[in-house]
Amino acid sequence: MRLVVVTGANHGGKSTFLRSVGVAQLLASAGAHVPARELRVSLAGQLFTHWAREEDTALEHGKLDEELARMSGIADRIEPGDLLLSNESFSSTNEVEGSEIGLQVLRALTRAGVRVVAVTHLYDLAHELQISDDPRAVYLRAPRREDGSRSYRLERGDPLPTSFARDLYDREFAAETPVGAEPEVSATGGTATRH
Repeated sequence: MRLVVVTGANHGGKSTFLRSVGVAQLLASAGAHVPARELRVSLAGQLFTHWAREEDTALEHGKLDEELARMSGIADRIEPGDLLLSNESFSSTNEVEGSEIGLQVLRALTRAGVRVVAVTHLYDLAHELQISDDPRAVYLRAPRREDGSRSYRLERGDPLPTSFARDLYDREFAAETPVGAEPEVSATGGTATRH
């Protein structure tokens, strides 16, 4: 596979899966045992990661500017046969802009022979990649059970336009908010308080 796109439910195991791919790749490259029942992997020349980071506390750059600078640095060094692990790249802007930037970057990298595993909540990005119908791409999804729980197992599946963030909200606030009622929020002195 040249491209693996992972979407699905929030807190469904997507980032953990991405970390496991990186660890397995590093261990296999070193000739070490890989903690798995079974693994088939082609070794990469180099392994690169692009993870979303916290806001720049020095306020020298905005979050998107910082993401683009790091991706530019990767693009300068990455070569055909290398592997990029991307976790929520370009999610620091809106859906339309983040998807367009991600689409251009991922297409350029895969066309250049770079292998990419990308975790994203950007539906437009995942959907546009999928409809391009690349036979060397696979789409995985972290499923959501009917009761809102997660299985923490990825399965092949088309991207969905939701990541089920409402489940997380309900889990945190359901006991405090009556069913069907909207929580009241008041702001005083720049501090928001839930009632």
